Amino acid sequence: MLIRDLMTPEVVTVRENTPLKEAARLMAGRGISGLPVVDAENRLVGIVTEADFVERTSHQERAGLVKMLFDRDSRRLRSDSVGGAMTKNVVCIEPDATHAHAARVMERRKVKRLPVVDDDGRLLGIVSRSDILSVFARPDEAIEDEIRHRIIGQVLALEPDSVSVEVEEGNVQLEGTVPARTEANLLADLVPGVDGVISVHSRVHYLVDDTVRTEEARPYGVPRPNW
Repeated sequence: MLIRDLMTPEVVTVRENTPLKEAARLMAGRGISGLPVVDAENRLVGIVTEADFVERTSHQERAGLVKMLFDRDSRRLRSDSVGGAMTKNVVCIEPDATHAHAARVMERRKVKRLPVVDDDGRLLGIVSRSDILSVFARPDEAIEDEIRHRIIGQVLALEPDSVSVEVEEGNVQLEGTVPARTEANLLADLVPGVDGVISVHSRVHYLVDDTVRTEEARPYGVPRPNW
């Protein structure tokens, strides 16, 4: 699934000159742990998170955002601006990236959310770890149904039951025989891209190799005639 279909397009943002106190109030009130920071053209310039508040107020006991917000001694929160506390080197992702790529980026960079930006750096939305997990948590029955009816039935124009499809915890097993190598190749290319698929093990054979010249085509697994 593409990130543009998973992301939240309505994003609460702040500016660099937004007081930290106001940013903290937004985060506590909305129940969010991070705010993208944008300029007047909606270009992403940073992000401020709960961790930034903790670091900024390191003289205090490590406490939750709400406690910091209402602590009378949090004078720095009231006087400082977001620009001085935000993280400037933000890990972003493009809207046409896949959920699998986003999951790898999150794991590699140890982040919980990814701002989604266009080629000009303008903020389009945000995708969170929970958005990505929702794809991998797709029921096995839904995955099997899409493989049978959309890929085998519609794309390959074959009978949905012509290939055995078994799905367990997102792991797909395919077995059977299709008319031509083209169908077998398409099946191998398309099934891994189905939302929720973790792995694919295929034992699908073909009757004719339609990717070579007619006189060379022969059923898969059948020895070439000795003449």
